[in-house]
Amino acid sequence: MSAPSGSKAIIAALSANLSIAVMKFIAFALTGASSMLAEAIHSVADSGNQVLLLVGGKQSRKEATKLHPFGYGRERYIYAFIVSIVLFTVGGLFALYEAYEKFLDPHGIEGAWWWVPLAVLIGAIIAEGTSFRTAIRESNLTRGKASWAKFIRTAKSPELPVILLEDFAALIGLAFALLGVSMTLITGNGLWDAAGTALIGILLVFVAAVLAIETKSLLLGESATAADVEKIEQALVGDGISQVIHLRTVHLGPEELLVAAKIAVEETATGVSIAEAINAAEVRVRSAVPIARVIYLEPDIFSGAAPAETPA
Repeated sequence: MSAPSGSKAIIAALSANLSIAVMKFIAFALTGASSMLAEAIHSVADSGNQVLLLVGGKQSRKEATKLHPFGYGRERYIYAFIVSIVLFTVGGLFALYEAYEKFLDPHGIEGAWWWVPLAVLIGAIIAEGTSFRTAIRESNLTRGKASWAKFIRTAKSPELPVILLEDFAALIGLAFALLGVSMTLITGNGLWDAAGTALIGILLVFVAAVLAIETKSLLLGESATAADVEKIEQALVGDGISQVIHLRTVHLGPEELLVAAKIAVEETATGVSIAEAINAAEVRVRSAVPIARVIYLEPDIFSGAAPAETPA
């Protein structure tokens, strides 16, 4: 099985975040700016999340076993859900706690190193922007004409939506940090630094919630897209199969689909002809929708009643 889509974007984001995290920690050590500490922890959380996505991709490629006969494709969904938890706790809640501490004891940024946070933040914005551009380019290969919001909601591969949201949140968070640090330097009032830190925390909690909702749906098991369902229905009919009585699909992983259908055959059909019709139908389905790797077809005599509605 090939590497998951989005691996290039994950590696680009990981490389950017590791270097940025080091610079932010240095800036915090030199100035004591809470926005820099919040952003440093944010970068550490993002780096850990990208490692989790890579691990999930590797785990998903394990061969099926007797205990897990449908394979490990959903490992990618599990690790993506863990990412949302890490982003919420390590990133969001820590930033909110740091903001609370700074509100209680606001202090300005003093000393000869006052310029370091500004330089680090500007450099981080450039690095994150490059990573974000890579994620956009990788996503455009599969996004088609869908809007970005729809792509994030409906994508079956979790890696690209996760990286897109993380990089977007990183850029907005850096803007908040830059605002807080700049206003603290201008006014000498540490409350601006605390406010920037609080905005970073609220942003990360929001993004983590969006990720959790989307990956939860994938973990529960989503059906094929409407376009793929239509292709499967059309491919099933023919060579002894007159129609589809009902059809169910579910993703076993981002690139692996289970198809189960009850199909109508002629009353006079023999066991041999039914078996041949089923085999031919499976070939047509896999040709129309290559990710339909597990197919179960149940032949039946159509009674004349309207077939059950196929869920989208």
